[in-house]
Amino acid sequence: MELTYRQVGDYRLPELTLPEEQPEIGKYGRMRKAYLKAHRKAYYSTLMTTGKLMTHLAEVEQTAQRRLAEITSAMEMQAGVTEELKATDQMKWVGLKNNILQAAEEQILPELIYN
Repeated sequence: MELTYRQVGDYRLPELTLPEEQPEIGKYGRMRKAYLKAHRKAYYSTLMTTGKLMTHLAEVEQTAQRRLAEITSAMEMQAGVTEELKATDQMKWVGLKNNILQAAEEQILPELIYN
């Protein structure tokens, strides 16, 4: 990355700009950012200064969403969570879906967010 500098008084300041297109980050990207900022400060600073932070967060978000979908799908099939169950017993269906989502997140968070 080539940096250019400008003179401001006695100081030479780098001219840093953000990329024009910022990828969107969601829940897991924001969680990763907070973790990096609090616990991996040097890595966070490196990503930030090289302009790769948003790309990294978007990749984490995309990977987390994909893994979450895979895990929840497999767990729903195993637990018998179907549209028929939703139609006959909504409270049981909601409870199972919430439990499955929490169990899937317990697998994903240490693997992708907190490493």
